[in-house]
Amino acid sequence: MQLAPLICVHDVESSSRWYQRLLGCESGHGGVEYERLNSNGQLILQLHNWEVEHQHGRLGDPELRPYGNGVLLWFELEEYEAAVRRAEEMNVEVVRPSHRSENLNWEFWLRDPDGYMIVLTSPLSEPTKSHDA
Repeated sequence: MQLAPLICVHDVESSSRWYQRLLGCESGHGGVEYERLNSNGQLILQLHNWEVEHQHGRLGDPELRPYGNGVLLWFELEEYEAAVRRAEEMNVEVVRPSHRSENLNWEFWLRDPDGYMIVLTSPLSEPTKSHDA
């Protein structure tokens, strides 16, 4: 089984570039209405334009905020520290700076351009490092 979250965004192409830069992933589809983002050949995230209905109708109401209330997009990254550096270079909205979690891995909480909560995390099995971000 593979989870493939889909979020609605205002600008699919811009959001795609943002996620590609942050996560080091690549476009698997491309377009202004819909995008599939892949990492190592696996689908990790889908982006869908709020206004496009396709055969399924609208996927949500863009007026209801905050987007994804209660849902966090959690990305475990082998290259966690590199992703945090990229996030800092991108001047993202930081919710919680890089810190040790209660599970002893590293976490960095931020918001994407549409306001979705994103958590970057190191693998749970990562050895203890001295990291101050």
